[in-house]
Amino acid sequence: MREFWTSLASLMGVVAFCQSLLTTIFPPSFRYTFLKLFNRISNYFSNYCYFDITEIDGVNTNELYNAAQLYLSSTTASAAGRLSLTRSLNSSAVTFGLAHNDTLFDTFKGVTIQWEHIVTQRPSQSFSWRPVPDEKRGFTIRVNKSCKDIVLGPYLDHIMGRAVDIRRQNQDRYLYTNSRGGSLDSARPGHPWEAVPFKHPSTFDTLAIDPKRKADIMADLREFAAGESFYRATGRAWKRGYLLYGPPGTGKSSMIAAMANHLNYDIYDLEVTEVGSNSELRKLLMKTTSKSIIVIEDIDCSVDLSDRKINTPNHHHRGFHHPGPDDGLSGPGSVTLSGLLNFTDGLWSCCGSERIFVFTTNHVEKLDPALLRCGRMDMHIHLSYCSFEALKILLKNYVGLEDGELDSQTMAEFEAVVEKAEMTPADVSEVLIRHRRERKRVVKELLEEFKRRANGNKNGRIGPNSIFEDQEEEEKRELLEMMHNNNGGNSSNDQEEKEGNVVVHDQFFPKETQVDKKFN
Repeated sequence: MREFWTSLASLMGVVAFCQSLLTTIFPPSFRYTFLKLFNRISNYFSNYCYFDITEIDGVNTNELYNAAQLYLSSTTASAAGRLSLTRSLNSSAVTFGLAHNDTLFDTFKGVTIQWEHIVTQRPSQSFSWRPVPDEKRGFTIRVNKSCKDIVLGPYLDHIMGRAVDIRRQNQDRYLYTNSRGGSLDSARPGHPWEAVPFKHPSTFDTLAIDPKRKADIMADLREFAAGESFYRATGRAWKRGYLLYGPPGTGKSSMIAAMANHLNYDIYDLEVTEVGSNSELRKLLMKTTSKSIIVIEDIDCSVDLSDRKINTPNHHHRGFHHPGPDDGLSGPGSVTLSGLLNFTDGLWSCCGSERIFVFTTNHVEKLDPALLRCGRMDMHIHLSYCSFEALKILLKNYVGLEDGELDSQTMAEFEAVVEKAEMTPADVSEVLIRHRRERKRVVKELLEEFKRRANGNKNGRIGPNSIFEDQEEEEKRELLEMMHNNNGGNSSNDQEEKEGNVVVHDQFFPKETQVDKKFN
C-alpha cells in the first residue's frame, strides 16, 4: 500500500512538471487557437448543434431567457426530477423552473430538444457601471443538426407566444374606472383610470344562457384573440365590438365578467357621465392597455344616442341642439354621438391592439343605427328571460342538481311554464338562494313561482319585473334631468324641449323598429 501512494505521488509530480513545461513552451494564444480548432473538428463530426441563451445580453436583460423560464415552467413539473419554485410580485400562481445545472428534454413537432440550465460563478469585478448578479445563468439548447431550422424559427416563436400566455394567466387582472379630474390627481399624475383587483367569479360554465349561443360566443372570442395575423393581413384594427341588450337581470354584467375571465383581459368600465368632452374621451382611450375590454353600461342612459332620423325641426334631442363640435348630453363640452362613434371605430380606436368594446342597454330600439352597424358593434347578443336550458344550468350551479336527477314529470312541468313566466335569471337565482339547502323544497318553491308568474302574465296582470323595470328607467331619467339642470339647462324652453324629447321617444320608437335579435 505504501508503494502505491509513493507511485501516485511520483505520477502527480510528473503531471505537474509537464503542465508547467507546456505552459512555458506553448503561449496562451496558441493554446486558445488549438482548443478552438479542436472544437470545430469535433463539432464537424458531431450530429448535434448547440444554442446558448444567456440571462444578460451585454447590459440588458435577455427577454428570450425570461420567456424560456416561463415556457419550461409549464413542462418541468412532470418531466424534471428537481424543480426551482418561484412566485413573482402581482402573481397568483407558483412558477416551476429548471433547477441549476439540470437537464430537461422537450418535444416540438416530433423533434427532441435538450435543455440544460447552466449556472456558474461570475468573476469578481472591481468596478461596474451596472450591478450584475454574482451568478452567470443561461440555457443551452441541444438539437440535431437536421432540425436546426425548426429551433431557430417556429420553436422560438412558440416559446415567446407560450410565455406571453403564461404571464397573462399568472398576472392579476384589474377593473378600471374613470373619474372626472382623475388625470389631475397628484398621487397618480397623468393616470385618469383608478384600478382595483378584478376577482369576479363568473365564467361561461356558470353563465345561464343557451349552450349553443354560449359556444358561439366563446368561439368568436377565441378567434378574435388568435387573429393578430388575420387583422394585419386584412388591414383592420385589432378590435371587436359586442352589444349586450335585454331586460334588467338577464346577466349582461355577468357576461362581461365571463368574457374577461375567458380571455384573461382587464376591464375598463367607462362612466360616460364623468367625461367632460370628446377630447377627454380620446385621452381615456389612449390610456387603456392592450388585451382589455372597454365597457359602457346602460349606454342609452349615459348619452343621447337615439336615432337621428326621427328628429324634426321642432324637436331637437338633447346633445344635438348646439352646433359646436364638443356639444353633447349636458350641453357644450360633453360627449356627443359623433365622439363616441370615433371612439369605437375612428382613427383613435387604432391607437392600441387586441381590445374589445362592449356596450349594454335595456332598450336597443333607442340607439342610433350608426352605433349598431358592423365595425362598431360586430356581434349583437340578446339576453332574454330564463329559458329551459338556462334553468338547468342554474339548478346545477345553486343546488347541485345534475341533468337527469329530477323526475321527468317535474321537468315537463318546468318546461311548460318557464317561457310563459318571463322570469329573469336573477329572479330564478333569488328563489334558489333562499332555499338552496333543501333540494326538494327549492324545486317545489321554484315551480310554484314559475306557475304564479305564468298565470299572472296570462291574465294580463303586470308582474314585479315590469314594475322594477319602470322604476329603474324612471330613476335613470330623473338622474339625467338633474345633470342637465346642473349644467345650466333650467330655462323654460329647455324644459319644454326635454319634455318633448321624452314624448318623441315614446312616439317614434315602436316595437317594430327593434333590431333583429339574432346576433351576427
